[in-house]
Amino acid sequence: QGQLDESGGGLVQAGGSLRLSCAASGRNISDYNMAWYRQAPGKEREIVASISWSGANINYATYSVKHRFTIIRDNDKNTLYLQMNSLEPEDTAMYYCNSSHYSGPYYFNWGPGAQVTVSS
Repeated sequence: QGQLDESGGGLVQAGGSLRLSCAASGRNISDYNMAWYRQAPGKEREIVASISWSGANINYATYSVKHRFTIIRDNDKNTLYLQMNSLEPEDTAMYYCNSSHYSGPYYFNWGPGAQVTVSS
């Protein structure tokens, strides 16, 4: 089972930007469709965005996320990124990466996550 380590979270004002990184080890992300997930307090974890192994196919969970977030993968660096712009208080959550659950089981152990807090 591969390992993941998310970073780049923080406290930001509404309208601000953050770039999350997810460094993988033990497995190559190039073998998997990958995704970012988030879990807000009191809510279930939800998928935010997914990207195919080649990067050719990208999907975002909602219209709002589609026009503010960008999922990026660098297979050479074995790292997944999430560029988040125009952040809103509703984006406050713990963010995680893993293989896309649309493609089967999770192939990595869940990492510690990156806390994103957006103040109004």
